[in-house]
Amino acid sequence: MEDLKKRKMDEMINGHELASSSSQEELRLLLDPLSKSQLVDLLSKLGSQDPSIAEEIKSVASADPVHRKLFVRGLAWNTSSETLCAAFQVHGEIEEGAVIYDKASGKSRGYGFITYKHMESTQTALRAPSKLIDGRMAVCNLACEGLNGVSTIPDLAQRKLYIGSLSPNITTEMLLSFFERHGEIEEGSVAYDKDTNESRGFGFVTYKTVEAAKKAIVDPQKIFGGRTIMVKLADTHKGKPAQTQLAAVVPLTLPLAPGYPQPGKPHGGSLPVGYTYPQTVAPYHTSAFQSPAAAAPYPTQAPISYPPVPIKDPVGLPPTNPMGMGRYPYY
Repeated sequence: MEDLKKRKMDEMINGHELASSSSQEELRLLLDPLSKSQLVDLLSKLGSQDPSIAEEIKSVASADPVHRKLFVRGLAWNTSSETLCAAFQVHGEIEEGAVIYDKASGKSRGYGFITYKHMESTQTALRAPSKLIDGRMAVCNLACEGLNGVSTIPDLAQRKLYIGSLSPNITTEMLLSFFERHGEIEEGSVAYDKDTNESRGFGFVTYKTVEAAKKAIVDPQKIFGGRTIMVKLADTHKGKPAQTQLAAVVPLTLPLAPGYPQPGKPHGGSLPVGYTYPQTVAPYHTSAFQSPAAAAPYPTQAPISYPPVPIKDPVGLPPTNPMGMGRYPYY
């Protein structure tokens, strides 16, 4: 009897396993044509109803560290890995966190990474991506997205402002406090020198909406910290002139007279009248050339002497007296 009961029990277990395997295959065939949004809705609904399914979803989602790793930029030069982890551990247990340093100088490169143990901690941190750490507004996003995922709101060029002519004693907290009256700030910081950690006299503020950025630009109250500050869009503060393209210079080819070779073309025209190519030249023999003999010099002759001749008055002409002014004679 016991053997018979045991055999029946084994048959029931094997039949149940076959039914389970066949039902799982059928479920796969049913789920395969569904879209991603339909699958997400279905799993989220089942996870909310069954805690075991919820735990399975969390385990599968957290298996890949790509979904749990954050990229944090805009860190202060003196922010350490411990300070970075302390700022992000409010969202959940951190598996790994570090600030990246330059290998040559040993100084911070201004960014770091945070890897949570569970994916839901990462999602919680992304709901508040901006954090004030050591006087700087740091921003985080998924590391797999790189810098492209820093701002999920479009029109970044119309929301990011350049703030110039800042007083050296203005800190990031003071800057954000002054400009948050126009709207919610997504990111902002005073620019500091990497070596001296002193203010460079300007900063940046990125609002979450374009309307808030426009209000900050047209705000007439531009006196901050005892100075008149400059507020404009960040992509135009440098004032780089637009580059204009110069028209290409096309060389002109002038037609030459017939009979002369054209540039880049073989000579195919008629030859100029009276010329043949190539012209033959008679050989020049230097050995046959003789210079003419020089003519004999003329003989020298002795000078001839002549007798003196007396000077006489002209014959038949009366003597004349010299005349002065008014035809009066000289006396």
